[in-house]
Amino acid sequence: QVQLVESGGGLVQAGGSLRLSCVASGSILSINTMGWYRQAPGKQRELVATITSDSRTNYADSVKGQFTISRENGKNTVYLQMNSLKPEDTAVYYCNADIITLRIGRFRDVWGQGTQVTVSS
Repeated sequence: QVQLVESGGGLVQAGGSLRLSCVASGSILSINTMGWYRQAPGKQRELVATITSDSRTNYADSVKGQFTISRENGKNTVYLQMNSLKPEDTAVYYCNADIITLRIGRFRDVWGQGTQVTVSS
């Protein structure tokens, strides 16, 4: 069994910054792509950013230059640094990962429980 646990969400004023963290735990052999997604009220979940095991990154156009994704492979952790936050960035942010375990096999689509980010104007 594997799980992802996010942290770092909260309430921030427009223009502020937050750093989200997501830690994977369990009998992990390796982790391929990790990513962040978000879901605003009344909207579908959308991609924010992904990062491969060799740190190649991909961003949604809406966050390019504003958010930075990074990871620490030795800690099974992915981060999302969010700067210049806007009210439209308000959403629940979810961590996602493609995980290979020691005994059970590969879990291609593991999700965290989400962390709320609220940006006030």
